Amino acid sequence: MPNHAFSDAATHGHIDLDIERKRAKTLLRLLRDGSAPAQMARLTRKSSDPARLPGLSDAQWLIAQDLGFADWPKLKAHVDALAFAAAHPGFAADDERETQHWRCGNDIAHSLRTAGFQGAFQAFTDPLCMGPVRRLDTDRFLEVRSRFVSQVFSLSITEARNRLGEEYRALAAIGQAERVVLWCDADAYDQLFLVYVLANARPRPKRMEVIAIDRVPGVRRFIGIGQLAPSILAWLWQKRRVVDDRAFALAREAWDAYRAPDPLAWAEIARRAADSLPFLGSAMRRQLQELPSSRDGLSLTQRLTLETIRDRSDMTLGKAYGVLMLISEPLPFLGDAMYYALIRPLIECANPLLHVPDENTAWERRPVTLTELGRRTLAGDAYWLDHADESRWIGGICVSPRQPHWTIDDASLPVWRDRRF
Repeated sequence: MPNHAFSDAATHGHIDLDIERKRAKTLLRLLRDGSAPAQMARLTRKSSDPARLPGLSDAQWLIAQDLGFADWPKLKAHVDALAFAAAHPGFAADDERETQHWRCGNDIAHSLRTAGFQGAFQAFTDPLCMGPVRRLDTDRFLEVRSRFVSQVFSLSITEARNRLGEEYRALAAIGQAERVVLWCDADAYDQLFLVYVLANARPRPKRMEVIAIDRVPGVRRFIGIGQLAPSILAWLWQKRRVVDDRAFALAREAWDAYRAPDPLAWAEIARRAADSLPFLGSAMRRQLQELPSSRDGLSLTQRLTLETIRDRSDMTLGKAYGVLMLISEPLPFLGDAMYYALIRPLIECANPLLHVPDENTAWERRPVTLTELGRRTLAGDAYWLDHADESRWIGGICVSPRQPHWTIDDASLPVWRDRRF
């Protein structure tokens, strides 16, 4: 289908059936005059009579397929369910003012209000998927995390301490709440937040529920709940699950494993399927890939970035981030500031992999190219940590240049690299 025919619903999830009907009529004209050959080929493969002239039902089928549905009736049923949820937010939400809604970031605060939710919104902004997450006492843990957050988000250390201190104090008091609802995506950012909350909820709230999703019907590239229209949140409310004893136990196990100085227990959890926390395994597997590859010393984020810059012309760091989020990243988890913090060590070092001109412009607008070392590393002819300047933390694991360290092999299994440099 031509780009102009793509639906905005494939980004924010709100499907207007009247608009989709008009799109179907437009597409039917294109099918009949031969202006949509790719879509015609799809119909030919589907049809028992390839010579038959396309009809409106064919165009509607293509529209439904474009939005991720098997057919038009299933698309319509989904729209009807959304409309009902949006028109009656109170009937299913049973949402009291005493309810606490917790989310990584502020991205759904306005949408919750628009959808009719009454409870208090609480944001948690510490990206546990980055930086040191070690087995430390509470005060030392907060100090280490505050220093890391101040660096990533360009905050003063005082501002970072105050922000995180307030958030962690609110989480420590979560056991006093009547009802807590956690809104989570399937990625490492959200799943590690979920693990932290469940592992440290002592005592438990009287009622704790979780809404965790990895896709929404009709959304072509689901990145997170924050991209969804308010009516979708009312629909998601019906998908919440009560957190059971198995989930609390697995969260404690996962939180302990993630903070360990080696990835062995963490990797075991990553291979495990668990109905109680269905997205934890895949998130932990993806997070393991932030360890250096045993082939080139690059994390998956670093490698995807280098490949993007190698394969595309006229790249900027902002464009590279866009490609990562919209195309190449298997489980998007990074905000833009977080992304730049991961990529900066490839640029600002004695032996960089990326060349970025020293321009007086925002980082996302700066052009970027591979250096010769970047090309050699990407080809597997150089090992990044033979040349890097900075140590890096992934959970409780510290990776230092030219020192023995943990890596991950092509099968996502931990491998200890004890090479003498």
